[in-house]
Amino acid sequence: MIDPNLPPPPAAPISGDGLAANTRLLHHPYTPPPGFAGTTVPMHKASTIFFPNMAAVRNRDWAFKSTYTYGLAGTPTSYVLEERLATLDGARYCLLAPSGLAAITLVNLALLKGGDHVLLPDNVYQPSRDFVRHALRDFGVTCDTYDPLNAEDLAARITPQTKLVWLEAAGSVTMEFPDLAGLLQVCNARGVRTALDNTWGASLAFRPFALHTPDGAPLKLDVCIHALTKYPSGGGDVLMGSITTCDAELLKAIKLRHLQLGLSVGMNDVEAILRSLPNMALRYAAQDQAARNLAQFVATQEAVTQVLHPALPNAPGHAHWQAVCGAANDDAGAAAGIFSFVAADWNAQQVDAFCESLQLFRIGYSWGGPISLVMAYDMEGSPARHRLASRHVIRLCIGLEDVADLQADLAQAFAQVARHTP
Repeated sequence: MIDPNLPPPPAAPISGDGLAANTRLLHHPYTPPPGFAGTTVPMHKASTIFFPNMAAVRNRDWAFKSTYTYGLAGTPTSYVLEERLATLDGARYCLLAPSGLAAITLVNLALLKGGDHVLLPDNVYQPSRDFVRHALRDFGVTCDTYDPLNAEDLAARITPQTKLVWLEAAGSVTMEFPDLAGLLQVCNARGVRTALDNTWGASLAFRPFALHTPDGAPLKLDVCIHALTKYPSGGGDVLMGSITTCDAELLKAIKLRHLQLGLSVGMNDVEAILRSLPNMALRYAAQDQAARNLAQFVATQEAVTQVLHPALPNAPGHAHWQAVCGAANDDAGAAAGIFSFVAADWNAQQVDAFCESLQLFRIGYSWGGPISLVMAYDMEGSPARHRLASRHVIRLCIGLEDVADLQADLAQAFAQVARHTP
């Protein structure tokens, strides 16, 4: 029997007799010699992938990357990125998705069905909440929110129908760092699956699959997602997400739904992220330090009543951040280059004026890129509103500009608003 994993036999030399020029080009037998090695990962693009024989077709592995099947299932280039991301997370398996939101959506579609109940933190990424509350509702899935700083609140909201609990560290706008250990303990005790959005931490602030209780007992996390759009990309020019897990059966369930939905990522985008990964830790640390410096400056402004940054002692969830991120990174801990603030006496017009007065901060969503960004949010109606001094929140995402320049830009914008405030 022919081994399906053997490479195809070498093509017979084409003499050219009887073949047209385009046929000779398409079926040219040359392949480059093996053994080439360089700094970058070779680029492999394909929709159709050739099989050496029919036995290989029948024995193809669509789940665990031991063979190749079709472009949707990956190429050597995407396999390398998946393996590196799995190592970064401390997971066994990784699957790429077209965006961070696509990764979240894919987990929901793979693990939930009609009649199930899902719990979301009250500061969850809004598009994630919208998908569950609207799209999944049409399929009979119900949802509720819980206080991510209060494990007892989560415990009280779990029902026999609860099949999935989402975690987010930290909240993407209000920046509270959750009680990860307490929340996972509740879910582990109830046998409820958990999924963590770890975009903020990028598996640099903490390792998602190495979490433990305060006394050192290991905690189980089922699934971790990242928006690779942010820090792994670093350029503000790639949309991609990842899903990692240590559970082979979960991987198969998620990948099956991935194939059924026809999701794919472009190999040029995979190549871009592979090029950025080696310097991600350097960028993350630089943007982290810059954000802390600027958060402390913003806290000194007369108009500001609340600065939302997990590393600041007065910020919601600071103790939880210190317990999770500080333990692995000396006492200082690690945090992303992003924070929010509240000027309680500002109205919507003043918030807009501040954002529009900034010259180096550009108005835009996302974070982790080289250009600093600002975005204003109206939190009225959000379940997390009760922890905020005002409904108006301004988020600053710090890029790679000089910190002194960014501070001067913030100072002039605060001055502009002050001059035009009655």
